[in-house]
Formats: sequence, structure tokens, C-alpha cells
Amino acid sequence: MRFRAKVVSIDCIHHFTNVVNTISKLLKKCTLRLTLDKMYFILPDQVSNGGVSMWCELKQANFFDEYQMDGASKEHNEIYLEIVAENICRALKSAQNAKSLKIKLTKKQTPCLTFEVELPSIASNSRLVTHDIPVSVIPRRLWGEYEEQEMPDFHVSICMPPMKTLKNIAERLKNLSTYLTIAANQDGDMTMKVETELVSATTRFQHLEVPPVTSTDEETQSKDWPQNEFASARVDIRKFLQFLAGQQINPYKVICSKCFDGVAEL
Repeated sequence: MRFRAKVVSIDCIHHFTNVVNTISKLLKKCTLRLTLDKMYFILPDQVSNGGVSMWCELKQANFFDEYQMDGASKEHNEIYLEIVAENICRALKSAQNAKSLKIKLTKKQTPCLTFEVELPSIASNSRLVTHDIPVSVIPRRLWGEYEEQEMPDFHVSICMPPMKTLKNIAERLKNLSTYLTIAANQDGDMTMKVETELVSATTRFQHLEVPPVTSTDEETQSKDWPQNEFASARVDIRKFLQFLAGQQINPYKVICSKCFDGVAEL
């Protein structure tokens, strides 16, 4: 197996760093999947245990000036690596003013993802900083555990308010309860509610954007759900705040899709 990639654009380095920083705020270990045209950061389905699953997909052409990859075999031309996301963040900290960034799969005492950061220098020769990050190669027989999860049919899909606004509200509500109920309908209404034996507090949003239904959504969106009917999901406030605090890619739109049985997709 071989992998080698190079980034020259400082804007691409910064954007890639922001993506990895966001991922590291959500999880400790993740799976890095490498294909010829895409790079994936995956956390397998943990919802059944009350956890979070994640699927992050990056087109390599949007980030890398050079990209070469030879996978496990010609039939299965992919590479799966288990890696600690925070270690990638530490390596990328030294690349914020880099002339270039190289990433390659190497074999030291253990398999490593090596980051070579070329830094500008007053002298004629550039400085080179190298970070070796240990990885575990995932065997082919386990690849099926890292396929993209099929989302359940959802009843409501809505564009959420700004992340900063949600974070400020959730910070206050966490002092009242451990769990938060998020509800929305297709009229653009959304509520955030906590309820205990002693207190009930609700924040309401109106006139939010409702994303248009695409051909893909038509396969997963319930067609019998009344437009003004609310669908709700009950989430752990701490995990919801962890998601909000980790956003460093400044998304212009965050869509939340909810099922009546309490499942939420962000």
C-alpha cells in the first residue's frame, strides 16, 4: 500500500486544518479511508449505545495539488487506517504558515502517517518539520463495518439558526436539565425545550428556512406527515454542546432532519 499527497495552497491547508479540528472535537479515534478521488473520516454507528456516528467526505481535488494512492489490491483499491484525530491536529499546528504540506504513509517501527511541513526561512534553504503519527491498518475483512449508514425515513427537515445562537441557549439550558428536546415542523418553526419536575423552559424560533425536497430526500422523507406537525428528538445537552463547540468550518447552513421516533440527523 502506498499513499502520498501534497498541498501548496495555504488556504487549502487552513481549510483542511479546520475540518480536522472540528472532527477532533467530536471524537478521539476515527477511521481514515483513502480512495483515488476522496478522503473520508468515519466514526462507525454508535447510536444504539447512545453515542454519535459521523461520516465526513472530502474530495481530494479540492485540497491537494498532488495525490497518489495504491490500495490493498487492484480489486479493492482503498486504504483504511485507524488514527487519533487529535494527533493530526497537533501536526497541522506547525503548518499554518507553511510553504507546502506533504502527507504520506510510511513504515517506521509501526505504520505511520507522516506529515512533512515545509516552512519559510530567512536563509535560502527552507526548514522542514516532520511528524510521524502511528496508525493501525484495518484489514480488508473489516471494511464492511465502515460503510456509510443508511439514514431512517425522516418526517421534518429544517435549516437551524446560527450555531452561536444555539450554543448560547444550550449553555443556559444545561443548568436546568441533562437532556434537551429539539422539535420542528415543515412550517419553519423550531423549539428547544428542557423539562423537569420543577421547571419547564422553551425557546422558540419562527420563519426558519425549510430546505427544498430533492430527489434523494423523496426516498427518505415521510410523505404523510402534516406540515404543521412537530417532530422531536431528545438529546444529551452535553453532547449537543460538544457538537456546537466543535464547529470550526463556519458552515453557511446546517440542516437538521428529525424522525418522529426521536432520531435526529445534523
